[in-house]
Amino acid sequence: MAIKHGSKVEVGYSSASMTDLMFLLLIFMLIATTLINPNALKVMLPKSSNQLKEKPYTTVTVTADMRYYVETEPVSFSSLEGALQTKLEGVAEPMISLHMDKSVPVDEFVKVMNIAKDNGYKLILATQP
Repeated sequence: MAIKHGSKVEVGYSSASMTDLMFLLLIFMLIATTLINPNALKVMLPKSSNQLKEKPYTTVTVTADMRYYVETEPVSFSSLEGALQTKLEGVAEPMISLHMDKSVPVDEFVKVMNIAKDNGYKLILATQP
């Protein structure tokens, strides 16, 4: 009388679940890295050897054609101060990062700097290393 074994152990393994896991991790990393930089405007920043580690609360961008943006929303210079006041209302120590194209005259930097000084905001100029 022969005894039959009901189940056989399979020697190989399926890598389908591992592939699914790696695919999901790849998608997560792609989405997470696109959310890191909210400033999507392309500006040629001036070069500097000093870098600050502080994180600004909002950004103001001045492009080469003298267009102003608060983060990615276009504003005119006359409405820039009001837009910053509504954006930074209730923030304890508001800090603004100024992303200014290197071809923009210094006068525009001074105008934004005066708005920040009048409202008590800290202003840092963004540079590239």
